[in-house]
Amino acid sequence: MSKIMIIAEAGVNHNGDITIAKQLIDAASVTGADAIKFQTFKTDLLVVPASGKAEYQIKNTGGAMSQYEMLKNLELSWQAFEELYHYCALRHIKFLSSPFDEESILFLDRLGVDPIKIPSGEITNYGYLKKTASLKKQVLLSTGMSTEAEIGEALEILEESGKEIILLHCSSAYPTMMEDVNLNAMATLKDRFHKQVGYSDHTPGIEVPIAAAALGACVIEKHMTLDKTMPGPDHKASLEPDEFKHMADSIRNIEQALGDGVKRPTLAELKNRDYVRKYLVAAREIRKGEAFTLHNLCAKRCGYGISPMELHSLLGKTADRNYQKDERIVL
Repeated sequence: MSKIMIIAEAGVNHNGDITIAKQLIDAASVTGADAIKFQTFKTDLLVVPASGKAEYQIKNTGGAMSQYEMLKNLELSWQAFEELYHYCALRHIKFLSSPFDEESILFLDRLGVDPIKIPSGEITNYGYLKKTASLKKQVLLSTGMSTEAEIGEALEILEESGKEIILLHCSSAYPTMMEDVNLNAMATLKDRFHKQVGYSDHTPGIEVPIAAAALGACVIEKHMTLDKTMPGPDHKASLEPDEFKHMADSIRNIEQALGDGVKRPTLAELKNRDYVRKYLVAAREIRKGEAFTLHNLCAKRCGYGISPMELHSLLGKTADRNYQKDERIVL
């Protein structure tokens, strides 16, 4: 079984400050995450100035600032991302970022980012998908807000690259309520599209990502912040570093527990088997020459011996020596 890829989604939780972004990298590098992912965008290419904000954005940042103004304050320069890319290498954690416009796609390609993570909001963006496919890189495709038909249309474009595409089940609500998670949809995506599947999580807590790992997710993505009380749209739906580490450790435990699927006794079980299984012993005193019967044989724990499954093969045979009660039967 391949190792589950755990992604710490830093997103825009750096609040537009490269120092905070580096602190997020530092924190993620000791949580057990394989990668830390940011969001790369040019606000002018992403949203019109008059665009409204999502309900969760208003709740977390207030209504005075437009979505354009909010994102402008969260935008990092390409130079900053280059610095973060190299800083990740120093901290031995993979740098990823979701591009939100075609210029950012090309920038991340030049930077050497692989795989490319497509955010849920771009799954119906034809030009964006074509540009991504042209890079011929592995793709992580988030499927929040989408129907199976929309996913299929996006895959038709992305598959032109000939590279692996991993579908991430996702609910684009911040936070996502338990009744909206629908983890069984991972199996639906895998069966319908014949792709590996993962899970991008926005629920409170850590139990749903752990459950997703148990259900076969090959990628787990979860938002991480330095402090949930920081201002910004995504902090409240994120895990702090100690919580993220707890989640990552639990996923690694689940990963080990899943095993290879072959049913067989483990080495640890084999050490115990003879002490907890029963073997044939004398139910009462048996004299030499006496026939074995259902009345003078029984099964008890005795350390080792003849399996009770062999009982009927002994019936009618005669004892070649005397047996005391509870003595192990030998042939």
